[in-house]
Amino acid sequence: MSDLDLKNGYQNTMAEKMSEASTDLLNQVDQHLNHPNQAWLLGAGISKDAGLPLMMDLTAQVFKKSEGKAHAAVLDAMKAGLPEEAHIEHLLSQLGDYMAIAKRVLDKTVTLAGTEYGLNALEAAHEAITGDIAEVIRWGYIAAKDGVVEIVGSQQNPLVSVEHHSKFVQALFEKRQAGLREPKKPIHFFTTNYDTLLEDAIALGRYSSWDGFSGGAVAFREHRFGQTVPTDGLRAKVIKLHGSIDWIMGEDGDVWRVRSTDTYPTRKGRVYIHLQSTKYLATQKDPFAAQFSMLRELIGSNSELVLVVCGYSFGDEHINEELERALSLPSNKTTLIAFCRESNGLPQEIERWRKAHWGERVYALTQKGLYCGVHGPLLQKEEGEHEWWSFRGVTRFLEDGGMGDM
Repeated sequence: MSDLDLKNGYQNTMAEKMSEASTDLLNQVDQHLNHPNQAWLLGAGISKDAGLPLMMDLTAQVFKKSEGKAHAAVLDAMKAGLPEEAHIEHLLSQLGDYMAIAKRVLDKTVTLAGTEYGLNALEAAHEAITGDIAEVIRWGYIAAKDGVVEIVGSQQNPLVSVEHHSKFVQALFEKRQAGLREPKKPIHFFTTNYDTLLEDAIALGRYSSWDGFSGGAVAFREHRFGQTVPTDGLRAKVIKLHGSIDWIMGEDGDVWRVRSTDTYPTRKGRVYIHLQSTKYLATQKDPFAAQFSMLRELIGSNSELVLVVCGYSFGDEHINEELERALSLPSNKTTLIAFCRESNGLPQEIERWRKAHWGERVYALTQKGLYCGVHGPLLQKEEGEHEWWSFRGVTRFLEDGGMGDM
């Protein structure tokens, strides 16, 4: 046998071993998704195929809806002072800061782009903007791009579909949890989305769930910060970190979940949480203090946990800080699996975390391949891209262990 044959044989053997090791890592991800103690962190990306816009498209549509209305000037003035990539949550956060300043100063006004606005005008603008957000999310919106014609949903022509969420929920509960020998623990779903598709899909699948409210079509926020969370008989817990289109603040300060057509109870305002400078204050008050406390307690415990991320772009600094703080604890046993799309590389948080001393517990599955700790991308396709990063791709992964995308 020639030296060239020996060299080729060695290279082929090494390639086979690397391929086997990569497949083993994919199987590890598959096994982690069977873990009886797991949580999901879900973002706007999971609702895109359902007819809902991502943040930048939502922002553009909110601006369109403001045209000719009193709060349009407030929106324009704030946008002019923020980076181009700022979206509607950043704008609402900025507006919240101006409202806080107006409350403190003697004449109850602030100046934006050379124009004075009183506190009442700022609060009215906030209510109008959140109302427009709720309308877009409730009925759906598809932006015009890549040859797709713009479609604006309405009460007469709703665009929103629960189909993809229902398939995901069914794959998770029926495929993944059906054969568990250990007692089923409720799956925690932490979501930054305002829409109700996840909880709707869980209900349509007839899985018992808890979201902190008590009641029927109209429900009141029962759970408070520091209270024990129920577990008996539950398959799911839905914790909405940024609020919901069906949450309102009542005059008495209580939080209610209501139907969009209800005129009761009397509303003081919609409930949302905003990013950036106001996020800290917002998360010190219920219901958000309780929501973030549940996230912090779960991922920060010493128990084994699998935390799966999908549709989340790592754009919330507060959530990212909570994740990094918990994962970096010496006693932490949480495994992080992030299904995400690469855009000029991995999200910077994932890139940093996978290289940390605890990075062997970090997996990322993207259109380019599989990452585990410092290794990757593995299992790259010779042609085309993986669809693991998408919500549909995650659902298929739950169904076939990722082998259907090889």
